[in-house]
Formats: sequence, structure tokens, C-alpha cells
Amino acid sequence: MNRPRAVLGIDVGGTTVKARLETVAGELLEARREATPKGDADAARLAALAARLAVDAAAHAEVAAIGLVVPGIVQVATGRSVLAVNLGWRDVPVVERVRAALRQRGVDAPLVFGQDVRAGALAEAVNGAALGIPGPVVFLPIGTGVAASVVTDGEVLFPDGWAGEVGQLRLTDARFGGRLLEDIASAPALAASAGAPDARIAIERAVAGDPQAGAALDDAVAALAEAAAWFVAVLGCSRIVLGGGLAEAGEAVLTPLREAVAGRLEGFPPVEIVGAAHGDVAGAIGAALLARRAAGDARR
Repeated sequence: MNRPRAVLGIDVGGTTVKARLETVAGELLEARREATPKGDADAARLAALAARLAVDAAAHAEVAAIGLVVPGIVQVATGRSVLAVNLGWRDVPVVERVRAALRQRGVDAPLVFGQDVRAGALAEAVNGAALGIPGPVVFLPIGTGVAASVVTDGEVLFPDGWAGEVGQLRLTDARFGGRLLEDIASAPALAASAGAPDARIAIERAVAGDPQAGAALDDAVAALAEAAAWFVAVLGCSRIVLGGGLAEAGEAVLTPLREAVAGRLEGFPPVEIVGAAHGDVAGAIGAALLARRAAGDARR
């Protein structure tokens, strides 16, 4: 039986590596999740995991290209992770390491490199919550970290560098005690402040009236609203797409965030704040999109 021609998208998160094997037409063949390797400062274990995922994919399909996206500050042209706080990476040649691991396992498919939040923004722009929205749209996923990306006319702006790294902003309001936005509004930070095992349970407790969880959620929403309001003021965007695991809480997060942003933008046109269409797999879908574009370029 002929194997389908496919691409592999790999999204390296602070907690989980998500992989999607899709046909070049975009049909999902397989989706997988693996724990992100810890204590992996040189990305060697991540490279071995990516190669294993590629070998497994090649057993089911002809892999035409692989898309790999990672968090933090990246240099796409050189294939390096400049800084990924949650992974302990600093100036790591990720693409070089992964390509070497792929060659060692006999995989010679083209490898496309990118940043996870921008890949998620691309997915939402191509067939998600940012599709068809005029002007700039901000994609703001909340997971192990906090970052943002801007899309307009279906394409991602600022593919390299520090753009969108709002999680590293130090908040000067006395309420936040000089902490970084990521230290207050990320999923692990919310869970820790609420005394809950994870962010989902923290939000459930907040909705149920638990005072500690409620205060933690209020702080997270207020911190996110600061960043969101500045995006609206600077870019004039009409929609913010909230992504990552925290967005899956739905209106428990979206409603207070809308109110908090509106309170900071009196006199501005209203801005829509909606949940991502692709949930926490937007980055993996975007990685597969990057690979599909590479495969298409190869065919042409």
C-alpha cells in the first residue's frame, strides 16, 4: 500500500512536546504528546526525541518536511535558540542538533525552524480565530510562559528577535511587587498562587468562590490586561485571540479579561477578546503549516 505524503509538525513547549503528522493537504494522520525533556541545556535530549518522532512518522507516511518550533527568543536564519527561560536554553544551535539526530536515524526530510507563539498565530490566521479579521490581530497564548505575536492579512509580523516577549516585562504597579508578568499570569504561576495542582483546578476553585484562587485569578487577569491594553493602544487591533491551556477555561477567564481591558481603554473602539480556535495545539498546527509550505516549495 502506498504511504501518504505528509509533514510532521513539532511544537516544543515548556512542559509538553506536541507533534502532528498531517498529509500535505492538511489532513491529520496522528497527534502525539510527550513530556519535554528536563535538564537538557544543550538540547541533545530534545534532538533525540524529535528524531524518534520523525522515525515513527516515517513508518506511516513519506515525510516531505518537518516543522520544529520552540519557545523564547529565536534566530530563524541561524537556527539558534537565543534564550528559552523555561527550557534552560541560552544560545543553543537547536537546528544543528536536531539535524544531526535526524541524519543519525536516517531521516533526510527538510527541517523548517520557527518560534512556537508565532507558529500558533499563523495557525489561527490561516484557519482559526484570526481568519479574515482586517488589520492586526494579537495572539496571546498563556501556558508555561506568556508571549504574544501579531498577524495581519494572514501572515505573522516580526518573525525573529524579542518582539512579543511580554512575559519578561517587569510590572511596576505596587500590586504586583515588581514581579514579571510571567510570574503572575502564566499557568504555573496561577496554580502556585492559588495553592492548586494546576491552572485548570485553580480557575475551577476561583469560580466556586475560593478566596485564595479568586485573588490569584484576579491578579493574573489584571496583569494580562496591562499587556493587552498596550497592544490595542499601539497597534489599533480589533481582536485579541487568547490561546494556550488557560484559554480553555473559556468565559471564566475571557469575561473578566474583557472587562479589565475595557476599563483601561476608555474612549477606544471596543476590542474583541476571544479564545483560540485550536486551543493548546495551535503551535503544533503552525509547525505543520510551516512544513507544508516547505513541502509545497519543494514541489514547485
